Amino acid sequence: MSEQTDLTEQNQVMYDEAVKALMKVYDPEIPVNVWLLGLIYEVQPSVERKHIDVVMTLTSPACPVAGSIVVEIEYRLLAIEGVETVNVELTWDPPWSPEMMSEDARLELGYL
Repeated sequence: MSEQTDLTEQNQVMYDEAVKALMKVYDPEIPVNVWLLGLIYEVQPSVERKHIDVVMTLTSPACPVAGSIVVEIEYRLLAIEGVETVNVELTWDPPWSPEMMSEDARLELGYL
C-alpha cells in the first residue's frame, strides 16, 4: 500500500469521525442535528496537519445562536483523536433552504 493511499484512508476515517461528531450538534431552536439539517457544506480533514476545515451555514443570518453552534462544532471536532486544530467558516452562499435537509429531517419536521 502506498503512503498516499494510506493517507487517503486515514483522511476518510477522520472524515467519518467528523460526521459522527457533527451529528451530535443540534440547533437549539430545531430538534435536528446540523448535519441532517444540511447546514454543513464541506468537511475537509487532514491527517497530516491534524486539522479539520468545515464550511457551513445557518438557517438564517440572524440566527441568535450562531456563536454557540460554531463553538460546539469546534469542541466536538477537537475531541476526535488526532485532531489538534479546527477551522469553521460560516458562509451564506448558497443560502440554506429546507430542501437541503435530509429526508429524515424533513419527515421529522413535517416537510414531507
